[in-house]
Amino acid sequence: MNTFIVAAVLHVFLCSLLVQSAPISSPSDLPPAFREAAAQAKTLVEKILRDIPAVHGATVNTEGLTLDPSTQTENLQMMATTLRIPAAPVLKPLSERFTLDVCVSRMAAGSRLYQGLLGVLSESLDGLTDLQADLRDLLMNINKMKEAAQLSSSSEDQNLDFHPQGNFEVQVAIHLTLKQLRSFCHDLIRSLRAVRS
Repeated sequence: MNTFIVAAVLHVFLCSLLVQSAPISSPSDLPPAFREAAAQAKTLVEKILRDIPAVHGATVNTEGLTLDPSTQTENLQMMATTLRIPAAPVLKPLSERFTLDVCVSRMAAGSRLYQGLLGVLSESLDGLTDLQADLRDLLMNINKMKEAAQLSSSSEDQNLDFHPQGNFEVQVAIHLTLKQLRSFCHDLIRSLRAVRS
């Protein structure tokens, strides 16, 4: 075989490997509008985190349901399954498999999930409108991030089959929803910090 042909084939093969394993664009490559929307989203998430204890105190009056870690974790997990409260999409550090596109799509899906859960619960409880509004604004900022970075608009929404019946189920549902939202918000802050810095 001709040395030139071997060199050309090797060159094409190496170039295709480099293209496949191209690094994720660094945040400095992202447009300023993306970083600005991410900063606004982070501020909103921090506000949501500050507001969750007050909302919990105003809406949850069943004894033993606190935001602190409790011994009833296993029972509450069974209740979450029974009430069909879906888990938030998982957020991970950026990598070749967990791209910026996937990360931002999951941020949006999680925000829509909690907006939907709070929407259902607001039919039985007062005091959730501010949190819903913050989640709506958060989603707007996440969509601005998508637009600024020209990310795909793929959706990872979960089907919401959630209809708590009776006061006790509603109390457990709001408690679990707020605990899960708090955990999701901590993941959001880490992810937003990672994509901005």
